[in-house]
Parts: sequence; C-alpha cells; structure tokens
Amino acid sequence: MRVEVSRVAFVHESVLPEAVMTYWPTVEDGIYVDATVGGGGHSALLLERFPQARLVAIDQDPVALEAARKRLGVFGERVKFVEGNFRHLESLLDFVGVLSVHGVLFDLGVSSPQLDVAERGFSYQADAPLDMRMNPNSPVTAFRLLNMRPEAEIAEVLHKWGEERWARRIAHFVVEARRREPIRTTGQLVEVVKAAIPARARREGGHPARRTFQALRIWVNDELGALSEGLLSAFKVLAPGGRICAISFHSLEDRIVKQTFLGWQSAGQGQVLTKKPVVPTEAEVAENPRARSAKLRAFQKSG
Repeated sequence: MRVEVSRVAFVHESVLPEAVMTYWPTVEDGIYVDATVGGGGHSALLLERFPQARLVAIDQDPVALEAARKRLGVFGERVKFVEGNFRHLESLLDFVGVLSVHGVLFDLGVSSPQLDVAERGFSYQADAPLDMRMNPNSPVTAFRLLNMRPEAEIAEVLHKWGEERWARRIAHFVVEARRREPIRTTGQLVEVVKAAIPARARREGGHPARRTFQALRIWVNDELGALSEGLLSAFKVLAPGGRICAISFHSLEDRIVKQTFLGWQSAGQGQVLTKKPVVPTEAEVAENPRARSAKLRAFQKSG
C-alpha cells in the first residue's frame, strides 16, 4: 500500500560539493551511483562536468526521487532512477541491468526537506505525528516503537544511538507517560524528554530532545544496519580502481565508514584516500549551517 506524503518542493543544498567531485569520479565516461540522491545536487554536478558519464539515482524516499527526476531529467537517458534502500544496492543495480560501477556516493542522514516538512515527524521544532520514516511506506514508525517496546529496550536505543546521558530516565518517563495515554506527536515526546532531564542539564548542549530524536530516527530506519550492508554491497559492484565516498553527519555513521574502509585497506583490497575526513569550510557552514557536522571519507578499490 502506498502512503501519500506531502509533495511540497524538495529543495536540498548539497554538502561538500567540490570535495565530492574531487573523490567520486574516476572515469569520464564511467557509470556512477548516487545511493541517496535526494534533490540531485551532487549528481547534477557530476553529469554537468562529465558529459559522457552515466548515473543510477537511488532513494528510498519517493518525494526525494520525484525531485531528483525533475532536476536530472534534462540529462535524459544518462540517468536511471530507482526507488529503494541502498542496503540492497547490488540487487537494485541488477534490476536496471548494471553489474559494475566506477563510483558510489552515500550522503547519509536526514535531508533538509525531510526535516522541514513537519508531517514527516523528524523535527523536534514542530508538533507533528510521530513518524520519522524515510520510506513513508515502511510499517515501522516512531509512534509504534515508542509506544510498544519495553522500557529497557528504549533506554538502550537512546544510550547507544543517541549517546544520551539521561537515556534510562527518559525511557522511564516515556513508559509512565504512555500508560496515561499514547505518545502520538513530536510535541508530546519533547515535553516528556524535557520533564525527564533535570533543569540544569536542559540548559546545556542544545535542544534537550536532539539526541532522543536522533536515536529514534536511526531505530525507525535501521540506518546503521543499512549503512553497513550498503557499504559491503557497494564494494561488490565496484569496478577495480573505483571509489566509494560517504558523507556522514554524526559519530556513529562516521565510525562505521572509517572502520569499514580501514578494514578493506588492511585486507589489501584498496586504499583509504582521506587520512582525515574532509569537513566543510567556514564559508560553507555560514551559508549552510546544517553542513557543520558533515565528514567526507573516500576509498579506492585495488585496480
């Protein structure tokens, strides 16, 4: 069953565009994959600079894919669009008849348009249904997990994926609150989190619900599991000399990317191209504040 989601303009400012162009393309007439195409900014830049290059544009969010179709439609048959989760990258490429590629880009996390559309439930800044699904047709929502899973599991998720100091206390307050009535909205959840965290701690480190919302989003979408599987799938379809680039936005993602790349290098399967992650310049952060935490890492497969 397809769930209708808002068709408002999907306008997303790509992060680290020049750095991506430095590491992603290797062959002018190669085949490339944008595994999280979003609004298509990185892909448009690639196709403009390399007129013979071809691209497979993938996204699990149908709204994002629709926006990419509009932006990249001018490149005609050079682009193939596929709706799906990049954890299944190998089979998604097989579906469109692509067996080997020269570069894969992962631009991870939640996009600006997903945050800005309140009904998607990603943001703690607006009251909306507790959703947080990147794929709006997935059966698993933040509402379902928060209201049905045991206190110990919620506490573990908040601690592990939100790195939340007050995880156990928040989980306890969540369970107490849902006994009175289901926690249906982001606004309700924010109030529960604020009540759980002591006043002095609430004044430190930004919005008190930030870590809770990060953890729930990762949980709903199995983001870290998908990333591990997606990287391995990308390596399988990567041609000799091809490259994988990954832009992460928090330490959990970056750790998986870093350790995976180093593992391949240690096994003699290629070389890490970024000894330290590439980060945005002060000018880029000033223009796009959401780029502040971005880190780009790149790996090249042995030739």
